[in-house]
Amino acid sequence: MPNKHKYSVREIDPLHDAVSYGRELPISYKHSVEICRTIKGMRLESAKNYLNDVISLKKAVPFKRFNKKVAHRRNIDGWDAGRYPKKASMAILRLLNNLEKNAEYKGLEVENLMIKHASASKGHVTKSYFPRAMGRSTLKRRITTNIELLAKEIGSEE
Repeated sequence: MPNKHKYSVREIDPLHDAVSYGRELPISYKHSVEICRTIKGMRLESAKNYLNDVISLKKAVPFKRFNKKVAHRRNIDGWDAGRYPKKASMAILRLLNNLEKNAEYKGLEVENLMIKHASASKGHVTKSYFPRAMGRSTLKRRITTNIELLAKEIGSEE
């Protein structure tokens, strides 16, 4: 059976790039979009430290798109609204660790890796039903998220 999941980035250099893909993770799509926007352009180590701070409630993730009725946080630089999405941060941190191991396997220098692409997309939605009284039922949806990460070695851009 062919793999139907493909990266949205076409310019992947197999010698200087490391990739990681999380398929149908049971995390919030909106939180994933905001976290991916924040870590894009960071070095790998600083992104991992940032997500560890989010998990320990020391730094907030700025919510720029999905920010309706989101409280203001004082520890965000250049933005007001933010949250501490722990579950999504833990899942993306696992993907960053996977990305680091992939880079080590390829022989890349982990200290020189920068996250060039980080995106979240909606995954498969599983539908089921809650049984209710009087013969009724309520729809229950299990929403999943796909996350793809691409890191480039900084010294390889010459």
